[in-house]
Amino acid sequence: MSPKERRKMVNKNASISLKRQCKILKLSRSALYYKPVGFSPETLDLMRQIDRVFTQYPFFGSRQIAAYLPRKGYHAGRHRVRRLMKVMGLEAIYKRPNTSKKHPENRIYPYLLRGMQITGANQVWCADISYIPVKRGFLYLVAIMDWATRKVLSWRLSNTMDARFCVEALQEAIARYGPPEIMNTDQGSQFTGSAWITTLTEAEVNISMDGRGRYLDNIFIERLWRSLKQEAVYLHELTDRFMAEQVIRQWIKFYNTDRPHTALDKRTPD
Repeated sequence: MSPKERRKMVNKNASISLKRQCKILKLSRSALYYKPVGFSPETLDLMRQIDRVFTQYPFFGSRQIAAYLPRKGYHAGRHRVRRLMKVMGLEAIYKRPNTSKKHPENRIYPYLLRGMQITGANQVWCADISYIPVKRGFLYLVAIMDWATRKVLSWRLSNTMDARFCVEALQEAIARYGPPEIMNTDQGSQFTGSAWITTLTEAEVNISMDGRGRYLDNIFIERLWRSLKQEAVYLHELTDRFMAEQVIRQWIKFYNTDRPHTALDKRTPD
């Protein structure tokens, strides 16, 4: 459990003292009163540029992005770029050994799609999270997509990477379209946590998680992010969450119903 999650469990009106609650939760008193520091306008501007570069070249890691930024008039060291990419949830797409350590409390499910022919709707769904810049900060967008039709089944915006908005999007998709046979995601904490896993198991959905094949398995939804940002997000100055939701909702409706898709023989996902 993260310090942020433990802080939420502290009840300042409870009969038990704050000192005792912190001891039980293994939380320091300083952590209890911690308030996150915001980002300066200059840092937010740099983050937007990093996102633009990453969207254009999703195989760029922090080293390549740091080297590329001066072409756009920005300068930042690799370590700063890497730190901001972590905040933004950006990770280069490339094949590499699976050296990440599994969280002891979160089960990692096997990859189920190797060699599978995906031919129909509701056979396999996927989900992913993307960074959305707004004027004075940023948001996170999760989308649930059907692999066969490329249709965006549901989506949610959030100002944090808390798993709740992902679960809400999943619940909406299941309510509207019925459960798929398989849900495939990466091994991010939002998709290995108990709320997400419970929602899938209760709906009797088989759970698949990308391992070494992630650089290919996420390609469909990575293309969705690129199209969304180049055709909508970057064409508007998104002032706040309300405007971001309007722009994204309008574009996703266009994507599902009117935008011809090359992989679908110029048909639309709908």
